[in-house]
Amino acid sequence: MNRKELLAIAENWFNQQGWKPFPFQKKTWDAYLKGKNGLLNAPTGSGKTYALWVPIVLEYLKQNPDYKTKPQKGLKAIWITPLRALSVEIAQAATRFAEETNSGLTVGIRTGDTSQKERAAQKKSMPDLLITTPESLHLLLSSKNYPKLFKNLNAIVVDEWHELLGSKRGVQTELALSRLKTVSKNLKIWGISATIGNLPQAREVLLGAESEALQNSTLIKANIQKQIEVKSIIPESMEKFPWRGHLGLHLLDEVIPILNNSKTTLVFTNTRSQCELWFQKLMNKYPEFAGEVAMHHGSINKETRLWVEQAIRNESLKAVICTSSLDLGVDFAPVETIIQIGGPKGVARFLQRAGRSGHQPGKASRIYFLPTHAIELIEAAALQKAVEKKAVEDRIPYLQSFDVLVQYLTTLAVSDGFYPKEIYPEIKSTFCFQGLTEDEWRWCLNFITKGSQSLQTYDEYKKVEIEEDGKFKVNHRGV
Repeated sequence: MNRKELLAIAENWFNQQGWKPFPFQKKTWDAYLKGKNGLLNAPTGSGKTYALWVPIVLEYLKQNPDYKTKPQKGLKAIWITPLRALSVEIAQAATRFAEETNSGLTVGIRTGDTSQKERAAQKKSMPDLLITTPESLHLLLSSKNYPKLFKNLNAIVVDEWHELLGSKRGVQTELALSRLKTVSKNLKIWGISATIGNLPQAREVLLGAESEALQNSTLIKANIQKQIEVKSIIPESMEKFPWRGHLGLHLLDEVIPILNNSKTTLVFTNTRSQCELWFQKLMNKYPEFAGEVAMHHGSINKETRLWVEQAIRNESLKAVICTSSLDLGVDFAPVETIIQIGGPKGVARFLQRAGRSGHQPGKASRIYFLPTHAIELIEAAALQKAVEKKAVEDRIPYLQSFDVLVQYLTTLAVSDGFYPKEIYPEIKSTFCFQGLTEDEWRWCLNFITKGSQSLQTYDEYKKVEIEEDGKFKVNHRGV
């Protein structure tokens, strides 16, 4: 099949759904099929998953003309997501396209929520697409004979890259990519980013400073204007408005009409304790909401979280009080309104949360800002101006994050072990460690083998052994 025939498969499938591909989706399909790496910048709810999963499937069909009679087994693509809550959505979208084009490709999830039984099954037979988190990917790198697992890998997609960039989880991702570039010879790397100020730098961090991948890459921006309505919830009487330090509960009564007038509302709080207090106060004062309002944060058990997410989709909940656990890309079409309680700590995060409502192409997003004290009234005005002008912060990438590097080296030593001469250039190729000196490198190796100068008298810090041929390896199960 030539590229024209492949693209016709995708367009026909879109037509069957009653959709029309956006220009940015077509551009991404074309760039991917030409063998490019890249970064895709598109607003939440605009079809980013199909922008990259579609060409991964199409490339498989092209490379395996006998895919119906002789399917190629093994891992072909990895989709890295920062949040477990996103993985179910991505899996559903990916499975739908894979099945309806009769590609025979399978989709699996591997996160902290994945059962031991499912992990064991994956070890025997990996799905074609694995949706995972940075931490779970590192755990795969700690398993014996991992190069065999990744040798036929064609693609890695890093979703919500703006959320990982500027964090130690972003550094984890950079290091994992540096290893997989060596292990998987035909690897293409793509990032997906929504709201971020420094897009060219975000691409450089993802692909590696001055790397071959960066030279052969593209930056694709979706030209979609997302309409966002920002409103402030302000008390009728300003005399009683606290100056600082409150949780916003004095405005509880002002929130009720908004909940009643919307199909479904997500109420974002900044901490788990604030989330629980708002839920309790709402239930105490308005018991008629019992069964219609739920709570969602990272410490709630897996079953309850999944139940809440499903209840939003099937519209059986009126409102969910949540934290950043529902921040990113979960495709909740029924959500009409967002309420942000207290300062969101950034314009990008505010826009991200706003995008949870009207999470469909062409739909307006509606977000209310509830200031918890008087100083946040200034923040409310600033947020409105920033949204109008699309002024979004940069995410500053980490440099020389040695704690993550030491952990990563131990991970490699737990699996098949590593030779410093082979791993050093890979680590230097990342943005984070481009300035790593020989002395600093020796310090890291010293730290994992002897506990460095300060801890060398304690045996428990001598985690990694140096074998006769110079390989660094963990040989004790206890370690």
